[in-house]
Amino acid sequence: MLTPGEVAALFRVDPKTVTRWAKAGKLTSVRTLGGHRRYREAEVRDLLGGGPRA
Repeated sequence: MLTPGEVAALFRVDPKTVTRWAKAGKLTSVRTLGGHRRYREAEVRDLLGGGPRA
C-alpha cells in the first residue's frame, strides 16, 4: 500500500492531485482506521505502465 505522497512522487504530481484522482474515481483508495488514504501498489504500477513488480 502506498501513501498519497509516494504515488505523487511516482507520477511527479502534487499529493493533492492524487487525492482528486481518487475522488474522481480514476484511482482506487482504501481508508486506514485513522481515515488516511492508501493506494494499491499494483494498480498504481499498472497506471504507470510498469505492470506488477516481482
